Amino acid sequence: MSKPTTPIALITGGSRGLGRNTATKLAESGTDVILTYHSNKVEADSAVAQIEKLGRRAVALQLDVGVSAGFTAFAEQVRGALHRHWQRERFDYLVNNAGVGVHASIAETTEAQFDELVNVHFKGTFFLTQKLLPLIADGGRIVNLSSGLARFSFPGYAAYASMKGAIEVLSRYMAKELGPRGITVNVIAPGAIETDFGGGAVRDNAQLNAMIASLTALGRVGLPDDVGGAIAALLSPGNGWVNGQRIEVAGGIFL
Repeated sequence: MSKPTTPIALITGGSRGLGRNTATKLAESGTDVILTYHSNKVEADSAVAQIEKLGRRAVALQLDVGVSAGFTAFAEQVRGALHRHWQRERFDYLVNNAGVGVHASIAETTEAQFDELVNVHFKGTFFLTQKLLPLIADGGRIVNLSSGLARFSFPGYAAYASMKGAIEVLSRYMAKELGPRGITVNVIAPGAIETDFGGGAVRDNAQLNAMIASLTALGRVGLPDDVGGAIAALLSPGNGWVNGQRIEVAGGIFL
């Protein structure tokens, strides 16, 4: 009888924040990881070392998800890493996590800010997934990251939240089109989380933290473990029939 194959996850922005937490949670559940980082190789190497301490294999590859011209070359890097480190041609899970935050009113949002959000959050997710489709195993899983802000509205996040709304629609179409290959596609939409995202405001601004906690049924803001754990759970064997869904991981805010 053949030995079960260890699943491999590719996580964009996996060297820090929610991406790194997701990588760690998946490693704890027995998954190997290919993670991408934007520019901080030291941080990426630290994430790889952390995963290896958990007994899993990990590789870090540099990628700017906002520059789609580099995606073909990146896909070849992934192909090479799969052959070199796993002697395999496919990976199992794609987590489109990498992102940037912009806080500006509609009146103040610049075209440059808007274009960056489009390129990173929407165009990047669309075309990176497209380029990686030949490398995703049939029966695999895709998780795209959205935001609670696509459901409820806070002034200053119109452009950012609009991109996340686009991701939610795109994910349903992905689920429909990739269904014949047995690939599921779902959305995880975090609420406010204590990370360095957006300058670390939720983590470091006590007044903002308390305000969000007061609006949340569970009485606190989210922690990275809350989201990383949810993504790992969604990718677990028991959730293979969940498809085309948006799952908000926000502790019950604005119920």
